[in-house]
This record gives sequence, C-alpha cells and structure tokens, in this order.
Amino acid sequence: MPRLHVLIPAFGLALTVANGPARGDEAVANLRLYAIDCGRIRVSDMSAFADTGELDGRPASVVASCFLVRHPKGTLLWDTGLSDKLAGNGSVRSGIFELSVKKGLLDQLRAIDISPSDVTYLAFSHLHFDHTGNANAFPSATWILNKDEIAWARATPTPMGVDPDSFAASATAKTRPIDGDYDVFGDGTVQVLKTPGHTPGHGVLAVKLRKSGVVILSGDLYHSRDNRRFKRVPRINVERADTLASFDRVERIVNNTRARFIVQHDVNDFAALPRFPAFLD
Repeated sequence: MPRLHVLIPAFGLALTVANGPARGDEAVANLRLYAIDCGRIRVSDMSAFADTGELDGRPASVVASCFLVRHPKGTLLWDTGLSDKLAGNGSVRSGIFELSVKKGLLDQLRAIDISPSDVTYLAFSHLHFDHTGNANAFPSATWILNKDEIAWARATPTPMGVDPDSFAASATAKTRPIDGDYDVFGDGTVQVLKTPGHTPGHGVLAVKLRKSGVVILSGDLYHSRDNRRFKRVPRINVERADTLASFDRVERIVNNTRARFIVQHDVNDFAALPRFPAFLD
C-alpha cells in the first residue's frame, strides 16, 4: 500500500478446505496455507494506484491480508496487516484512508493454537504500514528482510507510508538478510521472489502445495485484479521500469508453473480462498 504522506499510528487449481480447524500443536506432514483477514481499508480516491489516470477520483475498498504457512520444518508468517490495536475501535480516518480491523491477527492465530513464539519465520512483501502493523508481536521469530527494503524503510527522512516503529523489533530480533530470491525451508516449496518496483526490495511469495499446486501471493505487485489485467503502475511506486520488469517476470512464472495468483489486496481474490481457519494444502 501507499507511499503517500500518511503515517498511521501504531495502533483453475483445486481448492482444498480443511474439515475443521487445524490446531497449532498438530504434527504437520504436508504444507498448509492459511489466509487471514488482517483489516480493511476504504480508499476515497484511488488515483495514486495508476499513473495513467484511469482511477482518478474513484473510491475502492481493499483487504489487508496476512498469510500463515505451516511446513514440517516450521511456520512462516507472511505480512502482518493493520495493527491489532484497531480491533474493536470502529474505523480510523487518515487522509484518503479509512482503516478498520474486525478481529486481530493474534486472536485469530490463537484459534488454531498458534502463539507468537510458534512462528519460526517472519517475512514481508514490503514494509508499508499495512503490512507491518503487528510485526513487533513476533520478536522470537527469525525475520527475513530484504537488504534493499530495510535500508530504504529505515532511511531519513522516513519514506511515506512507512512506520518504522511498527517493525522496531527488527533491531534486536534474529534476522536473515537476503538480496534476491530466497528458499525459506530449503526444499523449494516456499520461496520469496524479489520483485522490486513498488518498493526497492518488494517480494512475492510462491508456495508449492501438494494438492493445490503453486500459489503466488502478490504483496503489492498489484493492488486489484483490474490493475493486474491492465498492467497499471501506481504513481506511488519507487521505479516504473522495475515495476514493469517485475510484472513480466511474475507472469512468466505464473504461466510456467500454472500457478494460482492471489492479489492480496483484492477483496474478491481474498474471498475466494478458504475461510480461516480452513486452509489450502
């Protein structure tokens, strides 16, 4: 989400649905992917999300999604959404944004007996505030941080849309700095793919599931299905050429792997996933 002048206070493939909640203390023999609703954002003017004018003056609602990957070797949390401090407090307005959280991330993880200490790895598509809202709740995880991204997010002055306080625990947590693509569990099933453009170290997550095949989580490579369809480049992106190159790379991967592509902010893509605590496997 955006690099605008807004800092938010720290407040075609098979769809497999679990028969019931999967508890955190279960032995996991095969990979599982959970989609978690980590808040909603109403945008009064989407003009920042296309540099060619199609969205000028148009409103939209998007989801701030988080994803939990359970692997026999550990657990990965991908993005942490809007801050749980917003939960139960109605909506908060800031400029063109109206933010709300119905149920906090940590409460939802508790529904499957996952505590912050159970999260082995924490990774982010990028470090805008709507992806880092609950990051500090996972200080015992190993933080997978793209070097270009963290350097950019910690720069002075702070980039617009970044809240450094929301990921302050990265200064003391165990970290795994990465430069490019990264194989999280070392077996090719969960990979962070570097896709710069929206931010300098932006990434998407590719998950290779036993039944559902390859699923690719977009981060903010695209913000809607239509932006993907029409290859719209947001005005707020740091580099247009890198954005277009990342579009091309990911779409080739999607075609070559016959992947299911999920636009993380698109409410329809999110709604088509199994409703938590059900999962894809």
